[in-house]
Amino acid sequence: MALTNEQFNQAANHWDLETLYTDLASAKGKRLTPMEKLHLRGLLCCFSPTEIAEKLQKTPKGVETDLCATLYKYVKSLVSKSTEKMENWRNIAEWLEDAGYKTKPPAKLPIQDSLSENSKVNVTNITFENNQITIGVYLQITVPLPSELSIDNLDINDNNSN
Repeated sequence: MALTNEQFNQAANHWDLETLYTDLASAKGKRLTPMEKLHLRGLLCCFSPTEIAEKLQKTPKGVETDLCATLYKYVKSLVSKSTEKMENWRNIAEWLEDAGYKTKPPAKLPIQDSLSENSKVNVTNITFENNQITIGVYLQITVPLPSELSIDNLDINDNNSN
């Protein structure tokens, strides 16, 4: 089975994978292999080693052995828990979350589902350079205030600087 970045890619929705890969590489002493990254993403998606093995069509014992010899050691070193016993594969996600690698969900405003028709999106510039596409966007969103809010209750201007 070919390894791809598509497998367990939902981990990127909740984790700062690039920083985590870099920091684990420092703990390891060299870059993580594609398989190590794949196993890590599987753990961060709350898949057990057995479930990861099934999805990758590998033996559960082989995946568990790989994890013990690699990722578990790197994570323990990274989060300063080298002397602690691995009680459960779930410790990995817990320790990494405690260490700040889990991303925060975006702040949510009490907005209705429909935006005003005065909202605008204009593409201002598109460039192609060094295998990257850059799209410049002007975005103006007009949102009605919920009825329980009034302009008087919002601290838009700092009137306390007398």
